[in-house]
Amino acid sequence: MIDRLTQERVTAGDVIRIDKGTGKISKLGRSVSRSRDYDAMGSNTKFVQCPEGELQKRTTVTHTVSLHEIDVINSRQQGFMALFAGDTGEISENIREQIDSKVSEWRTEGRATLVPGVLFIDEVHMLDMDCFSFLNRALESELCPIVILATNRGQAMIRGTNFMGPHGIPLDLLDRLLIIPTSPYTLEEMKEILRVRCGEEQVEMMDDALDLLTRIAKETSLRYAIQMITTSSLVAKKRNSKKVELSHIERCHKLFFDVQRSTKFIMEYQNQFLFHEVEEDSKPAPSNDNADKMEE
Repeated sequence: MIDRLTQERVTAGDVIRIDKGTGKISKLGRSVSRSRDYDAMGSNTKFVQCPEGELQKRTTVTHTVSLHEIDVINSRQQGFMALFAGDTGEISENIREQIDSKVSEWRTEGRATLVPGVLFIDEVHMLDMDCFSFLNRALESELCPIVILATNRGQAMIRGTNFMGPHGIPLDLLDRLLIIPTSPYTLEEMKEILRVRCGEEQVEMMDDALDLLTRIAKETSLRYAIQMITTSSLVAKKRNSKKVELSHIERCHKLFFDVQRSTKFIMEYQNQFLFHEVEEDSKPAPSNDNADKMEE
């Protein structure tokens, strides 16, 4: 105790706090009643009120940890230091069940609050039947996070089975989900997306060039139009122009094909490629009139 008082440089008139559990001493400042002991005080001197009444107080300490961190601490001999080792290893099912029951007990006593996390799974149609069965079981747990699934498939084959399902998901799992409907972008929404993208890439574009790029996005795809922002800015820089103009967009549209024009090109010149699997008497796929107009 004396060593700790000496270490904190505690003198008469100081207000200190002693932790009953650990014995740690913290210096809070000088007492207000001793403010006139000296004519001059340093700028770091802090005056606090001397506590009155019962000196023993309880301090509530809140720790934010995840269930995985609790599992790691209780499954390794290093305890808390196991989190910094990096090699967490395998956690047995018995330890997980004990931790889950202990956390449930803390929640019942009001000592712990569970904040659910978020699990985002993209391209969920790529999961097989075993993964869907695991998700079905995990969703029934009280400690389950908020699960968000994303896919761009309609009626698709469920992997691992011979059955079709909406979005490639089994019906029993799909019945547990809240489906968020999506709709194609309107022309104004595409224009706003392209304008925001230009701002992110620090590309200044004329209004007529942005209108043409929006029309290209509607006739081809939004991804193709977004990729043309960088290429058109390079063309503008080569021509010593500070802003992307209409001619720069037209130049990039002639240089780089979209999927429709590329498919048409392959069907027309398939016999001149080194390997082709399409029969010679097959007719080329019908092209998009809008794409032909843009190409002209």
